[in-house]
Amino acid sequence: MLKSPIKTFLRRSAGTILLAGVFVYLILDMNPWKFFLRALFPEETEWIYPRAMLIDLVGEHLLLVAISSALAVIAGIAAGIFVTRRSGRVYLQTVNDLTSLAQTFPPVAILALTVPFIGFGFKPTIAALFLYSILPVVRNTISGIGAVPAPLIEAAFGMGMTRPQILFKVEIPLAMKVIMAGIRMSVVMNIGTATLGAIVGAGGLGVPIISGLVRQNQAFVLEGALTVCLLAVITDRLISGIEEGYF
Repeated sequence: MLKSPIKTFLRRSAGTILLAGVFVYLILDMNPWKFFLRALFPEETEWIYPRAMLIDLVGEHLLLVAISSALAVIAGIAAGIFVTRRSGRVYLQTVNDLTSLAQTFPPVAILALTVPFIGFGFKPTIAALFLYSILPVVRNTISGIGAVPAPLIEAAFGMGMTRPQILFKVEIPLAMKVIMAGIRMSVVMNIGTATLGAIVGAGGLGVPIISGLVRQNQAFVLEGALTVCLLAVITDRLISGIEEGYF
């Protein structure tokens, strides 16, 4: 009886675990990168970005994504819950419009506007990523809670539950799958968009990409781009596994 859940877990998550293991190996050992990039771009004289270790760049990138995504998730879920309450429904359209506007604004433009006020580096990048990624969380929170059947809420009232109890014991659990889909979209978007942080000195995996573009070194660009791609795929699979309940 104990082996069945373990087998199910391993069967469902084997691909993700294998991919994560390959990713860890590739950010710790640069020899495969050098062999691959040298074969792909024999005309280059350098194939690995020399000014920072890949593992350090991944760490900086993950920090940018983690902080901005955490802020987007907290603010997005809170805003979504607020506008689905009786007292907040009047602000529903306003919240939808503001979050839509935030995502249609290019992150580069947000960086350009925030740098004069809060300087270069970490802070403007976090601000840009937060604004750009909040929309999926807000929209999915509103959709998920709005899709909870009214008879269930009425039944909960009939059982003597208070509004907060209904929210946390009925509405949010039933809406969680939809909310998690919004969180997954938000985080994966952030992983790709965080490369722009290198423009304002925030570090991360955008550094080799920007350096490669400036120096016209395609090997540097591919090193950063492939690492971002692998990180996004692994993260997407991890959050998807949490949605499905096997992580």
